Amino acid sequence: MRQVWISRKGTPDVLQVREAPDPVAKAGELRIRVANAGINFADIQARMGQYPDAPPIPCVVGYEVSGTVDQVGASVTGFKEGDRVVSLTRFGGYSDVVTVLPEWAQVMPEHLPFETCAAIPVNYATAWIMLVRQGNLKAGETVLVHSAGGGVGIAALQIIKHFGARAIGTASKGKHARLKEMGYEHCIDYRTEDFEQAVMDYTKGRGVDIVLDAQGGKSFRKSYQCLAPLGRLFLFGAASFSPDKKMNIFALVKGLLAMPRWGTLDLLDKNLGVFGTNMGHLWDQMKDLQPEFEKILQLAADGTFDPIVDSVFAFDQAAQAHDYIQDRKNFGKVLLKP
Repeated sequence: MRQVWISRKGTPDVLQVREAPDPVAKAGELRIRVANAGINFADIQARMGQYPDAPPIPCVVGYEVSGTVDQVGASVTGFKEGDRVVSLTRFGGYSDVVTVLPEWAQVMPEHLPFETCAAIPVNYATAWIMLVRQGNLKAGETVLVHSAGGGVGIAALQIIKHFGARAIGTASKGKHARLKEMGYEHCIDYRTEDFEQAVMDYTKGRGVDIVLDAQGGKSFRKSYQCLAPLGRLFLFGAASFSPDKKMNIFALVKGLLAMPRWGTLDLLDKNLGVFGTNMGHLWDQMKDLQPEFEKILQLAADGTFDPIVDSVFAFDQAAQAHDYIQDRKNFGKVLLKP
């Protein structure tokens, strides 16, 4: 099989394509011939040496794939060879062959292409867990979504619209027109505007009911200040710790020092909630989450959700793909194709 390896910590050019023997599906496993693999910011931080959950470098990362089952291990039920599936992967997704546990996988809707399905697992599951499972999103509520043009931002918008809620997004100015066409009712240019002030101005001082923030550092503090009474802040990343294409110790320390320390009395007095969401720490809950994955796929199958794939890069172009994301050029999901 072919795999994209992180050969050492560093800039995107440390990614290398290597050959390895095909894995064999053990008892209780499926083997998938990969059509597409999703790229997530966690992969980029792993390449930079800033993602503590990643395997020791050198390693192969990747959290999600779509493809075809070509081997079914003993005791596995519900799948057969030839099934078109989408699956989470506990790393190793940057491969043209992977083995997974059956609770991580779902049979794809027949009419959806591999590219569309590869854009679903991490982005939509993350957004769904925050907004629906933990956030109890209600019709009429207002949600602030940071990085609105990214994969999670677009998934979040579609979930927000499905529940009859309203969305405000932060993004670079060049993405605003398209985001508004898709359903964001107001967009904030994070490069030139103070988003906290812009949110409070737009909501006439009330604030928002939910904030989704993967920036980290002082952004978490400002997002907290944007909450209305009974508001919920969701933290699901720390992109501001990685402003460059290799580890920046100064930015990392600065970001950590800027992280807020939540005061329990303040939370109590203001009736607010702060939540953390990390898909990489939910592997033991996958059976419990299966009905929600099924629901997400059903909503994609009937057209309610429409995953946007920005671009697809060949394995040999993995470095360009990471560059593309870190240069903030993508609108939607970026995929790899073996």
